[in-house]
Amino acid sequence: MTENGQPRTIGEGVKGISRRTFLKGSTASLVGMSGLVAALQPLLKLERGEITLSDLLQKHYKELSPNQMDRIVERLRQKCESEYGVVPNLRDIKPQDGVGFAYALNLTRCVGCRKCAHACIAENNQSRESADDISMSYIRVLELDKGSINLETSDQYYDAETVPREGKYYMPVQCHQCRESPCTKACPVNATWQEADGIVTIDYNWCIGCRYCMAACPYDARRFNWEKPKIEADQINPDQSYLSNRIRPKGVVEKCTFCLHRTREGKYPACMEVCPTGARVFGNILDPDSEINYILRNKRVYILKEDSGTDPRFYYFFDT
Repeated sequence: MTENGQPRTIGEGVKGISRRTFLKGSTASLVGMSGLVAALQPLLKLERGEITLSDLLQKHYKELSPNQMDRIVERLRQKCESEYGVVPNLRDIKPQDGVGFAYALNLTRCVGCRKCAHACIAENNQSRESADDISMSYIRVLELDKGSINLETSDQYYDAETVPREGKYYMPVQCHQCRESPCTKACPVNATWQEADGIVTIDYNWCIGCRYCMAACPYDARRFNWEKPKIEADQINPDQSYLSNRIRPKGVVEKCTFCLHRTREGKYPACMEVCPTGARVFGNILDPDSEINYILRNKRVYILKEDSGTDPRFYYFFDT
């Protein structure tokens, strides 16, 4: 009732509560509900038989003892054999001391062939509908007009059989392994973090699939598994690491890890090895004599979305 005894009408409201305040509160409630639903996903997966009780009760990666990790790795080996008919060489590969990885890409040389995206799919055991399907690849190759850096007008679905096209240039985009990574800050359960060598990783057994990290990433570098990964036995790469290219379960986010199962053992990332023009440079940024440091000192270097403040370990450069 109003002060004069008349019924209060919708729109007059209670003191201190405006429509804007109400909408803000409603939005916050919805966000809270989405977070609650995401948090309940592990229990729902257990009920559906998608994970075991051991999976549910597993500790955070950073809290696991070597013996506990050995048991988890063995369980994952058996799961892969049971579901896909392949026994992987699955390991937990740690960072090397004195190593900080960084990547540089020569925009002058990239021809947009997408061989890097195809190599990424094959190396990292990503889900695919067919041999040509690269929709889950961690690498998006964008075609842009020369002289433009507006990604909003880029085309990632161009015909790779006709590249390079006149008046165009190509920009592969993948995880930038940011020093100030917004994705790790957005994760409500600390399922993603940056390792000592600079690689931002995900514990796929800890991820609850809320996708907050995807929303936070300015590079669209993360992928969500909406269903159980589709991959044939003869397509599986058996050389796997716990934090990189093991086959991920349904309902989790995944991303590029600079092929840590390769790079932490002295090899190059798969995308770099397959590049036909030598457009990619990878190495230890802590080594002053490394090729990556030569590039950063002597070339015109461009940082994508530099104003976002992510301070990435992925750089673009030009020959001149």
